[in-house]
Amino acid sequence: MEERDKEFWRNLYQLAAMGINLVVATFIGLFMGWAIDNWLMPRLNWHTSPWFTMIFLLFGIIAGFKNMFQMAKKANIEKPGEEGGSKGDFSDKDKDNP
Repeated sequence: MEERDKEFWRNLYQLAAMGINLVVATFIGLFMGWAIDNWLMPRLNWHTSPWFTMIFLLFGIIAGFKNMFQMAKKANIEKPGEEGGSKGDFSDKDKDNP
């Protein structure tokens, strides 16, 4: 397999992993909120039905996007010499130009 093909499959894997992580984190937050609502109702007779579900769904979405941005940042830093690489990669040629 050529290096170009390997790079294609590596990038495809990273994109798929980002999407899967976003969906999984969202569903975990949704499930946790639903479970808390259903646990509190019969035991404490608290009627919190949609609130914990919505709050933990929001937490799950935030966690998914945070994870997605961290993965994107890591993928961007791994290739500092290529086009689209890390913008923080400064070389000596920038020192000569005022």
